Amino acid sequence: QEAIFIDGTKIEANANKFTFVWKKSIEKYHNGLIEKSNQLYDELLEKEIMPEIERENENELALEDLARMVEKVDEVISEYDRKIEDSSDVAERKALRTERKFPKQARKKLIDYIERKLKYQRDFEIFDERNSYSKTDPDATFMRMKDDYMKNGQLKAGYNIQVATEGQYVLAYSIFPNPTDTRTLIPFLDEIEQRYFKLPKHIVADAGYGSEQNYDDILSNRKREALITYNMYLKEQKKKHKHNEFNTANWDYDKEHDRYTCPNQQQLVFKYRTTKTDQYDFKREFKIYECEDCSGCPLRSSCTKAKEGNNR
Repeated sequence: QEAIFIDGTKIEANANKFTFVWKKSIEKYHNGLIEKSNQLYDELLEKEIMPEIERENENELALEDLARMVEKVDEVISEYDRKIEDSSDVAERKALRTERKFPKQARKKLIDYIERKLKYQRDFEIFDERNSYSKTDPDATFMRMKDDYMKNGQLKAGYNIQVATEGQYVLAYSIFPNPTDTRTLIPFLDEIEQRYFKLPKHIVADAGYGSEQNYDDILSNRKREALITYNMYLKEQKKKHKHNEFNTANWDYDKEHDRYTCPNQQQLVFKYRTTKTDQYDFKREFKIYECEDCSGCPLRSSCTKAKEGNNR
């Protein structure tokens, strides 16, 4: 066995398409909840209904903090109840009931905040690294399915099935909740090695799997060859791309002086190296070049979105 060929397909889950929960929406609601609970905390302090509590996080009230706030407000409400019961003066009882109104409203809000915070925490646990899930099948993720016969893109709850083949025989498979093939390759190769067989010399896949992290894993960690085109490969073969004078890949490069020449014949000189870490903790190194002077360039609007006074 010299090579394995890897590809994936999306299978629709047995879940209603109107049962989606989106991570961005939950983050938005959660941030709103943090803001409202902080406002209520400040208001309770200002009205001297409760003393300041010791918080681990000054920016966000934890569930334990909200529970302690309910206890403090309960004590205040109980004290008002006792005073109302002990008083025989109608006007005084009415005034006490009016004063009790805000602590009772605050208690109701706090209990609502606790219930919502618990729900959002459960949502975040289900999401893990995903951006969505289905209420009727929490393991399923909403992903773009293949177009239907009317060429309509379908966004439905589903699973990403990864298959490794050779000679038209299926040698291994696995199921993933994330919709992009790029993020499935490394865990799928791990699973093949752990559960199926030793990896052959060549790992073959289409451009959907092409990423620096995947190449690094196959070449450096597994000591195999990656026969995987990167996602810009086909675009780079087109004439339009090759003749685009504003595409830096087409600019003249002076290896001796480590600099590029832009369409306006300005020099872009090497400035510094930088490292960027993506959301999955993969580090990539970049060399940064800067044009010596972009001011007054007639090609500026086509070449860069940098503000006037800044160079590309």
